[in-house]
Amino acid sequence: MPFADRPQLLGLALGLIGVLIFSATLPFTHIALEGFSPAFITFGRALVASAAAIVTLLVLRRRPLPRGHFGQLFAAGLCVVFAFPGFSSIAMQTIPASHGAVVLGLLPLLTAIFAAIIDGERPGILFWICGVIGATLFVSFSVTQNGFQMQPGDLWLFAAAVIVALGYVLLGRLSRSLSGWEAICWALVVTLPISLIGTAMTASNGFHAPTVTAWGAFAYLGLMSMFAGFLFWNAGLAIGGIGRVAQVQLMQTFFTLGISALLLGEHVGLETVGFAMLVAFVVWLGRKARHS
Repeated sequence: MPFADRPQLLGLALGLIGVLIFSATLPFTHIALEGFSPAFITFGRALVASAAAIVTLLVLRRRPLPRGHFGQLFAAGLCVVFAFPGFSSIAMQTIPASHGAVVLGLLPLLTAIFAAIIDGERPGILFWICGVIGATLFVSFSVTQNGFQMQPGDLWLFAAAVIVALGYVLLGRLSRSLSGWEAICWALVVTLPISLIGTAMTASNGFHAPTVTAWGAFAYLGLMSMFAGFLFWNAGLAIGGIGRVAQVQLMQTFFTLGISALLLGEHVGLETVGFAMLVAFVVWLGRKARHS
């Protein structure tokens, strides 16, 4: 049966494509850091994504942005467009992408926590227990991987996960009046002045003899991670239902582990896989508890 006749299946497929695109973000950030500074990557990829967003809005002849949405879009943009890429780029200087994959495995649960706080939901005690267990897993994994001490990279990446979870919720709230793809496009547009100024200020010392591979990774971060991934992900949520399609995000950690091993040659041990499975289970349990 064609996808068009089965919206739930189409939504899952689109959501899975989005997750696959997001899964390569940390490995490609590692590669991009070989030729660019974290600051230039942060602002430069945002500038590339903003250009793609402007072209998309013009080609599809979307109506002007309603004035009342500017503040929320700007706040969401600060979280998703700048804070997450900046924090994760700093983190990837000191920790492997496969390590970061486990930490970001908590992202769906963090998103659910912010949704509960901001939208006024009242999930049960099991949901909050899962949140505490998830944080405990993060600390346990980080200290056992780093000789029983927290590394700055772990803290930067956890901060990135917290801030982008907030950004996801803000974009989700906006999608009630704007379509999901429009929300990310407008978030990129309203933050364009920051992208332009930041790119100009970091360009002079942001290059370290980048190779073709580093340029390709940089292009991926701007066009795919920052832009196309959101288009597929938000479209999947809209077509297949948020609760159902959001479950595929549980696979992101495992996709990132595989991509890290393939592109970077990182060793993914049984301990890492074990923690990833525990995190996925806790996130899944937290999702069920939230909606029960």
